[in-house]
Parts: sequence; C-alpha cells; structure tokens
Amino acid sequence: MSFIAKWNDLPAIGNCAQCQESLLFAVNNALPNHGFVNDRTGISTAIPISAEDEAIIGNVLARHGTSIAHYQWQVSGMDCGSCVAKIETALGKIDGVSCVDVSMMRENVTLGFDDAHAHNRDGIASTLTKLGYPAQEKGSNSPSAKDPGASCCGNGASCGSDVKASTHADGKDAAPQSLLRRVAPWSSDNDEIAFAAICLLLGGLIGAIVPVTAPYAMSVASVLAAIPVMKKAVRLAQSGAIFSIELLMSVAVLGAIAIGESLEAGMVVLLFAIGERLEGVAAGRARSGVKALMKLTPEQARRVNDGGFENISPRDLAIDDIVEVRPGERIPSDGVIASGAAEIDNSHLTGESVPVYCEMDAEVFAGAIVTDSPVRVRVTRAAGQTMLDRVIELVEQSEKHKAPVERFVAKFARIYTPIIMGLAAATVVIPPILFGQAWDEWVYRGLALLLIGCPCALVISTPAAVTSALARATRIGLLVKGGAGLELIGAVRTMAFDKTGTLTEGQPKLTAIKTRDGYGENGILTIAAALETVTSHPLARAVVEAAENRHLALPEVENAKTIAGAGVEGRIDGVMYQVGAVKRLKASVDAATAKWLEDQEDDGSTAVVVLKDGQVIGALALRDVAREDAKSALAELNRLNITPVMLTGDADRVARRMASELGIDYRAELLPEDKLNAIAALRNDPDRSGPVAMVGDGINDAPALKAADVGIAIGGGTDIALEAADAVAIKDRLGDVVNLVKLSRAARRVIRENIALAIGLKAVFLVTSITGLTGLWLAVLADTGATVLVTINSLRLLIALKSADTMSKD
Repeated sequence: MSFIAKWNDLPAIGNCAQCQESLLFAVNNALPNHGFVNDRTGISTAIPISAEDEAIIGNVLARHGTSIAHYQWQVSGMDCGSCVAKIETALGKIDGVSCVDVSMMRENVTLGFDDAHAHNRDGIASTLTKLGYPAQEKGSNSPSAKDPGASCCGNGASCGSDVKASTHADGKDAAPQSLLRRVAPWSSDNDEIAFAAICLLLGGLIGAIVPVTAPYAMSVASVLAAIPVMKKAVRLAQSGAIFSIELLMSVAVLGAIAIGESLEAGMVVLLFAIGERLEGVAAGRARSGVKALMKLTPEQARRVNDGGFENISPRDLAIDDIVEVRPGERIPSDGVIASGAAEIDNSHLTGESVPVYCEMDAEVFAGAIVTDSPVRVRVTRAAGQTMLDRVIELVEQSEKHKAPVERFVAKFARIYTPIIMGLAAATVVIPPILFGQAWDEWVYRGLALLLIGCPCALVISTPAAVTSALARATRIGLLVKGGAGLELIGAVRTMAFDKTGTLTEGQPKLTAIKTRDGYGENGILTIAAALETVTSHPLARAVVEAAENRHLALPEVENAKTIAGAGVEGRIDGVMYQVGAVKRLKASVDAATAKWLEDQEDDGSTAVVVLKDGQVIGALALRDVAREDAKSALAELNRLNITPVMLTGDADRVARRMASELGIDYRAELLPEDKLNAIAALRNDPDRSGPVAMVGDGINDAPALKAADVGIAIGGGTDIALEAADAVAIKDRLGDVVNLVKLSRAARRVIRENIALAIGLKAVFLVTSITGLTGLWLAVLADTGATVLVTINSLRLLIALKSADTMSKD
C-alpha cells in the first residue's frame, strides 16, 4: 500500500470529507485501473505507480489542492437534523460553494469556496441569520475575514480548539443593549414564546372588552403570533427548503383561522414556540460534553527559560520545551515529568476519579490537573497533536461517519414530509367531494394531519443517541470514530486479538526459579539481579524488577560486563558469577536442571542459568504473562455471545500455552499479511456470523485493524495502530473492550426505541387526526413531544455503564 497524497500536505482540502471525496473521484477518473482509496490519512493504492502516473496525479493534485478555500461561521439555533438539512440546502445553492459541512454539535458551518467566488461568502452570515440561525464568521470581527488555511475542522486542527468565534458580546466592541433586553423579564432565547403569548393575551383582552370584535381580534392576534414562523418559512422556501415544518405550521394556522378556529390557531403557534425552545434545551445538553472538552486546555503555559518563566499560549509550545505546572493548574501539553512528583487528575481522558501519583519520566496529558505539588513537564507533542486534541477531533469528526441506520432515516425523512402533505390534501378534498362530507370538518382534520408531517423526531432519533453514546464513551476512556463504528461494534460476533501487548503485558516477567547447592530463591535472584543491572535488555529489566518487588538488597558487583550474545558476568565478593543462556555460556547441567529448562522452554518461557565459577547454581524462567483482566474480559465476551480468537506471530508452543491459559482459540506464527488472511478466513467461515473485529496495539496490527469490519486499538499502542482503528481504549485495559461492546449495544437499543417512538407516535396521531379524535393542539404536542422524548431517551446513554465508573476508581 503506497500513499500518493497525505491530507496533511493538502491544507486546502484538510479534513473536509466532501473535498476528499471529490479529489478521490478525480484521481480515479484520471487513472481508473489503480483502485485509489481514502486511507484516512491520505489517498493510497496497492498498485505500483509509474513515473507517467505520478505526472498525471501531480496535475490532478495541482488542480484540486489549491483551488478551494474553506471558511467557518459560528451558528446558533440548530436543534435537530432538520435544521442541519435546511442550512445545507440553502447554502448549497450559493454560487461557488463546493462543499458544505454543518455541525449541530459544534454549532458551526464550514463552506468551501473556489477562488473565483470567494467574495460570495460576505453574505453568508446574513443568509443564515435570515433563516433563523444567527451567524458570525470565525477568525475576525469582520464578516469577511478569512480563516487562512482552515479546513472543515479549522486551522488544520480540531474545530473550536484554535479558532474562536467573534461575537458582539466581547469586550469594548459589544453592541449596545436594546431597549427590549433592558426591560424584558425573559432571555432572548424565549422571545418567540413571549411574542406569541403577548399577541394572544392582547387578542383575548380586546375580545373580552369589545365582545363584537372577539373573533376578529383573536384571528389577527394568531396571524401576528405566527409572523416569525411565516417569515422563516418564506426564507427557507426561497433558499430551496420548501417542505419545512415552518411551512406546515403556516398553512395549518391560516387554515384554522379560515374555518373559524382562531383561538386554536394561536395556541398552535404558542405550543410550537415552546416545543422549539425545549428542543433547543435538549440539543444544548447533548452539546455540553463536546464544549466541555474544548475548555480543558489552559489559556496560558508557564515555559521555563534561562531568565525564569515566560507565559505563552499552549499553541506556541514546541517539543522539548519545559513548562512548570503548579497545584490546581491544568497541564498545557502532552509530555513527561522532567522534575518533581505529584498526584495528577487524568479523569478527563481516562475516567479515573482518583488522581494518579506521577514521578520522573511518567507520561502526562494536556488538560490533566496537578493536585498537590508543582512539577515541570517536558513537552513531547506539539499543539494540535496532543491526546486531548485527538479526543476533540474524533468526537467532532464522528458526526461525518454516520451510522447506516442514520443514513437510511435521513433519506426516508426527505420523502416523508411531501407524503404527509399529499395525504393531508387528500384528507381535505376526498371526503367532501366524493362522499358529501362537511368541508370545515375535513379541512380541520387535514390541518391536524399536516402538523404531524414534521420529521424532526425521526431525523434526530439516531444522531441524538450516537452523540450521547460518544460523549459517554469519552467519559469512561473510550474513543469511537463515528456512528458507523459505534453501531457495528455492537453487532460483532467474532473478535480477533493480537497477543503481545494486547492479551499480554507486552514485557517479560519472572515466572519461576530453579535452585541448587543450598541456594534459596532469593539468593539466586539477588545474584542475578545484581549482574543484570549493567544492561537494559528486557529480560534483564524483568529480573531486576522481580528483585525490587521482593525488596532484595543487591550486592556491589565488580568488573561487570556483558558477554556478547550470551549474557552478563561480574565478581561479587571476589567470586565470578555469570547469567545467560545455557548453550551460549557452554555450561554443563545435570539431568534434573536440563529437564526443568526444557519444560520451561516448552511452556513458552525463556530460561537462563546462573553460574558460580562456571558451575550452575540456579536458573530463572521469564515470559510475557497475560494481563490481569484478560481472562475475565474474554469470559465476559463469551457471555455476550462473542467468540474471541488470538492471532499471533509467536511460535506455536508459546501461542498454545497462552491460548490454553486464557481458554480461547488461536492462530500462530502469523506475519502481518497472514493476519489479513486470518481475518478474511474468519469473516468467510460459514460457521460464524456477524462482523469481525480486530483488537491490537502494534505497528504490525495496523493492516489487520483496517482489514477487519471494525478495528479496536489499545491506548498504550503505537500511533499507527491508533490511527488505523475505528475505536480506541485509552486506559489500556481489556475490560474496556467489553464496555465498548456493551455501550454500542445500548446505543443500538436506544436507536431502535427512538425510531419506534417517533414513528409510533406519528402513526397513532395519524389515525386519530383522520378520524377526528384529536385536533390541532394535540397534533403539535405529538410532534414536539416526540422530539423531546427521543432526545431525553437518548440522554440516558450519558449515564450508561455505571460499572465502568466503579472500575475507574479501582
């Protein structure tokens, strides 16, 4: 697999999914037989590229890589997927717009303009405001300010992390407060509710004072109350979004007034305004998790220099800079402790409620809080590359990776409203014309049916659940790259695991000691550990660590040195000792020791001997051991009807021992390409059903993570594995893979409940409206109520998996 272009090298395209898709289409058109694919980090192909092909690709990249500039606007008032669709439709019709990215969670809109039409962006804020979504371009106080180099995720980083929206509420440039705002006892968010209520109260008051004017007063009041809705309906229709809920409301209100139901028409407007406000509150709650993440990075970093300290923005920190963080402050960038030690609160990333003690060389993350004593941190990741940046970016990008059911619902919703309008028209016309029924009665029933035509509850049913589940995942140390991955994980029935570093600790541990000639275990271990301190070999570190765990005092070693390819040697109290492989040290052993060494090797361990003046006095066995939670996690997966399989490049005897210990099936002696074949074999196995997941942590796991239906990376793994995966367990714990499956299944269940709730309520009131059992009031309540109920049901996922919180405290 070779890359022909990296998205990081094409700032004009950046993270914009539409621009990436357009470039991929152009490259495949230019070279149709190469099968280019979007490999997340760029465009790649498995077919070799010739010099002639490179020239063709270069021309395509030159045309697409610089012709588009992206701009961002901060937008408020988006409450559901229907709002997003209206904005996309309106902005997509503007000349020069090549791509539209609307994010309800981030409350922003990103547009790509070609160079010839860049000036058309000047009217975007005005257009959005007229549609009912107040907007301000990011990056400057001027509406025409360009955000240089911005992509659909802003400044090449995550949206909202580096670019702040300019608002009139900041500092000296704040606009004078209007008279209404100074005297009104309600907030601006409730203006429409207050306006409708005041109009209806005035209409009712005039009708009560002058009874003869009562019908007319309430009719006028209802029309006045509906003016904001009607104006928005007209603007949406002009911009291409004809079948909007605002149009349905306008028709229903005017129709109700025409048949003499003016009070009911006014109440419909008031209830609609209240419902819209409730939707806004619910959407704001769903957005709060993403906004909280964006506020975790401190505004200032205290960089250490020769003259003392310098306060700078975290964005200006460079790798290897030293920053001081004092108690109560947040760490400005990922790094390692350079000096000092402290209890550090990592709950924003790991979900651990108890601060973790960190000392020299311990890894720390941006946004973590130092709780008790100052530390100095050496920066290891530049701005935009920290783990917190990655979390924010993944949460934001997740909106683009829609779940399959979400894509289906969006398509269905586009035809749902026109169908309802046609059915409402048929309800009004057919009974009076064909059966001689009263026009007033069937017009009223048709209007009630019309109000049921808003697809908001149906459209938001999936994204509300997905967003809540993703927010919950980040709180318990899990990252999922979008709704597609989230939905798929819950359907997995076979899960393949890498062995080393995934099912095991990834580093050798001392597992057995063989003694001779009156030496005890501690005596043999003390001698071996003293010698092994001279080398940094992983086996040597394991021996020293074992001695430290037993609190053994190590003697002083003289003339210590390594024996190339064999081990180490040195003198203790004048006596020569050696530690190493028995064959390479050419040591002779008795039959019992030889049998012990053979048994340890057969069991998957590495065995070394300890020599005193050339004679074997003991031996040690070391091997990579299973994680503490591996067996329980695999048992829980079996209980969830998921079959675990171990894929490893280790020798068959080593894999067999580990598989036997953990109680799972295995495939051994696999190269990276063999793991791909193993994944394909698992997928095509007629005895297995459902998607296949791969769990891994290393560079050699990346191809399998991408080849599987869904890839899950363990957080302590390599960056390549983390990028290739669809989900990441940050806390480096297998139990979190189980939590991920449970959360996915909970989200799938809530999605099904939401869809059933949205369609079920519509179906019930469809029947009751046609039969005349319910009127306009209940029709509006059904529409608004369904949306609010769907959102509230989705918010339940924010408290899912309470056991995961308990585990974080352990």
